[in-house]
Amino acid sequence: MVDVGGTVAPGFEPVREAFEANFQRGEVGASCCVYFDGRPVVDIWGGRRAPGSAEAYTGETLQLVASATKGAMALCALRLSERGELDFDAPVAEYWPEFGAGGKDRIPVRWLFSHQAGLPAVDQTIAMAEVYRWGPMVEALAAQEPYWEPGSAHGYHALTYGWLVGEVLGRITGLTPGDLLEREIAGPLGVDFWVGLPDEEHGRVAPLTPAPAPPPGAEPDPLTMLLLDPHGLAFKAFFVPNGLFGVINDPDLWRAQLPAANGIANARGLARMYAACLGEVDGVRLIKPETVAVATVQQTTGRDRVLGFSSRFGLGLQLSFPERPMAGEGSFGHYGLGGSVGFAHPGQGIAFGYVVNQMLPGGTVDPRSKALIEATLGCL
Repeated sequence: MVDVGGTVAPGFEPVREAFEANFQRGEVGASCCVYFDGRPVVDIWGGRRAPGSAEAYTGETLQLVASATKGAMALCALRLSERGELDFDAPVAEYWPEFGAGGKDRIPVRWLFSHQAGLPAVDQTIAMAEVYRWGPMVEALAAQEPYWEPGSAHGYHALTYGWLVGEVLGRITGLTPGDLLEREIAGPLGVDFWVGLPDEEHGRVAPLTPAPAPPPGAEPDPLTMLLLDPHGLAFKAFFVPNGLFGVINDPDLWRAQLPAANGIANARGLARMYAACLGEVDGVRLIKPETVAVATVQQTTGRDRVLGFSSRFGLGLQLSFPERPMAGEGSFGHYGLGGSVGFAHPGQGIAFGYVVNQMLPGGTVDPRSKALIEATLGCL
């Protein structure tokens, strides 16, 4: 049995049991946090910082949460919209004039947040050192012609979401994505969540371990197969040509501003952030009920040109769909490739955070978070 630390409120013991059982499903190190009606009812962790390591995964361990970062950036944008600083229906070029090149002058901001802009990749090959610098990718995206007619379809902007959204928010606020995250979310809520991790925090990060190869005879993961096709859009969108997957544990990546994919947090930070979308958490509410309603209006559904399966998005937030179910219809949040996830379900009154160091394939439902979410719902 793995040692599990933390606390569980009476009545939520099945979540702890599901967490323990996950270590028989290949879990290495993880943390899980659940808020119910604005208070934490589960805050647990366990396992090891890496396969074969003697070092425990603790309540202070941090984790790269991949695309769960996108949800935090969306919430920052929604806060700006509440204050009248951002109009989702304004042309992107109104905030970022250079973006209007290549026939993109009429693309509204909301299409960036809903993956409809046709810009999931760039034609240029840009070295990782340049990717870390922000400017080269922003310039490449401003010059890039869309891969499809904007607004006519959607395809997951796996990494370009960060520069597209981040540049618009930066033009408005003058802040880097990481500084905006600190100002709008991490600071007010007192949570561990960074884009651009300070060097003094690097020692707390557990490395990510790539997903294991499927056993002989098993059906291949559909998203993995797309990512292995060097001529496909998924390959370009996830930046495999630039070696991104090979540097997920590189401190230079942790330091960079990649607000689609390099957020570093823990389960407590994700759950507390989404709890503050449903009501006040220690006096802090991030977005109003009417903003939640606007943000969760379905913007896109149907076949995703990058992922290959059907996906659904609101304004920068994933809505429930078969491969990313969260707690079912009514949920909003964001998964990260490999298994981490944060979301809220207003009807159930829950906010959920889960982070992992052992990645699993991303083309199907992750059995670990599924078990934890089902256990949580069973406790309500």
